[in-house]
Amino acid sequence: MRHGSAEDRSESGVDGDRALTSAGRERVRAVGKLLLDSNEEPMHIVTSPLVRAVQTAEIVALVTRLGDRDGALEVRRDLAPGGDPLRLVHQLASEGKKRVLLAGHEPDCSGLVTALLGAFGRSFDKAMVVGLHIPDQGAGARLRFILDPKKLELLIDPPA
Repeated sequence: MRHGSAEDRSESGVDGDRALTSAGRERVRAVGKLLLDSNEEPMHIVTSPLVRAVQTAEIVALVTRLGDRDGALEVRRDLAPGGDPLRLVHQLASEGKKRVLLAGHEPDCSGLVTALLGAFGRSFDKAMVVGLHIPDQGAGARLRFILDPKKLELLIDPPA
C-alpha cells in the first residue's frame, strides 16, 4: 500500500515529517474499511518509518481492528525510500507470514511489485493497495487484486 495524501511541506521542513492531510486520512480509512468488508484485511502491517506511512499503517490497523494485537504493526527502514523492500518480502515469506500489508512510498511500491511479478506497468496512486500471493519461498508471486482508492473498488484478478 502506498501512503495516503500528505501535506506538501512539514513544519520542520523535513520530508520524513510530512503528515497525512485530512483528505488523506479519510481516504485511508475508506480503503481500510473496503479491505475489511472484502475480507482482505491484513494480519500484520509493516511500515516505512516516515510519518505519512506510519499514519497510514496506524489508520488501517485501527479500521481493520488489527491495532488491538501486540506486535501487529512494525516499523522497518527497508520500506523507507531507497530501502530494500524485496529483501524484506523474501524474509517475511520465509518466516511464513501471511496477509502482510506493507505501507510505503512511490516509486518503491511499483518497483517492488514489478520485481515480484516481472511486470506491472503502472505506478501506485496514493492509498492504493495491490494484493499479491507470494509463496513461502518468495518466488513466483501472483497478482490477486488491485484496490483503486479513487473509485473505492477492489479489482479481483486484474491483468498485470
